[in-house]
Amino acid sequence: MLSDITKLTQELVQIPSISPYDKGCQKILIDRLLKLDFNVEEININNTNNFWAYKGSGKTFAFLGHTDVVPPGNLNLWNTHPFQGIIKNNCLYGRGAADMKGSLAAMIIAIERFFLKNHGLYKGRIAFLVTSDEEDKGIDGIAQVINILKEKKEKIDYCLVGEPTSTNYIGDIIKNGRRGSVNIELVIKGIQGHIAYPHLSINPIHKSLPFLVDLMNKEWDQGNHNFPPTMLQISNIKVDTEKNNVTPGEIIINFNLRTNGIRDIEDIKNNIQKLLSQYNLKYSIYYNISAKPYFTKPGILIDIVQQAVFKETGNFPKNSTSGGTSDGRFLSDLGSEVIELGLINRTIHQINENVQLLDLKILSRIYQNILELIMV
Repeated sequence: MLSDITKLTQELVQIPSISPYDKGCQKILIDRLLKLDFNVEEININNTNNFWAYKGSGKTFAFLGHTDVVPPGNLNLWNTHPFQGIIKNNCLYGRGAADMKGSLAAMIIAIERFFLKNHGLYKGRIAFLVTSDEEDKGIDGIAQVINILKEKKEKIDYCLVGEPTSTNYIGDIIKNGRRGSVNIELVIKGIQGHIAYPHLSINPIHKSLPFLVDLMNKEWDQGNHNFPPTMLQISNIKVDTEKNNVTPGEIIINFNLRTNGIRDIEDIKNNIQKLLSQYNLKYSIYYNISAKPYFTKPGILIDIVQQAVFKETGNFPKNSTSGGTSDGRFLSDLGSEVIELGLINRTIHQINENVQLLDLKILSRIYQNILELIMV
């Protein structure tokens, strides 16, 4: 017989909610919260579904999550269908099982059991923030909801994000911050020509290579005890020709910077453009700041999460700020203490994504421990 958390995770995984489309996942969550007498506000924007739910009054603890998933990829490579939630060898397989429908199920079960155990006697306010636009552009998701909550002068004191932070066992790693992200598109101009007559053209590939070598070798900073050094990675290089006998007229280079807040963005821009000018390149450059770094200092929430994990696993988690960006960054704008804690991330976004059934139960019990330490 399947446990309640396995059933709920399976029900959510069986919905193909490829970002930014929710496809009914949030209705399942909302219906269960309404049965617990939560106030629910649906904040749907364009193709994105969001909701803000709360119960109680006073200091606010919020769970934050997303119902959307990345595409499954080649279905023929999966051992099971990615949207059937098949259980094999005590693992539930499917897109979103670990990132992060399993965490959402753990949150709901934790809240249901918390109210059942405490008979509605608790202090403060419990809240939920959920979006279907985290894996895609994130334009109409939590960022927009936070702006609306700011206008209403809502305050969230503590926020737990259910991103899959664990590596070897549940709760071994928690995230108390994330690096920022800057996407950059650089267009280097040349003159297109016949490959046999290079003296009549300017090959932008050749012109840009010395600059790219220097850019990749540049040390932006040395990091600090909270964040690793700023890191740059080239993600794509495109040219405007497809023929072997033609040199291109321009080259488009896309790269990403993961920032730590030691240098501000304007300083980074100035350093890039100073380097470009050294090589006398004709160029245009575009910056998109997709995320600012955030950091939660040691305090009440970190202490409580540490205790909650230890109570369940017998181990204290390690704090980390590594990895990609998350919606937790938007909560820092409200002055919230933000911690991320979720399932094991070994198979997220991969073929045959899966979660162990036991891990679902462990995570839900940790979430319940957190509620009891904060709210009782």
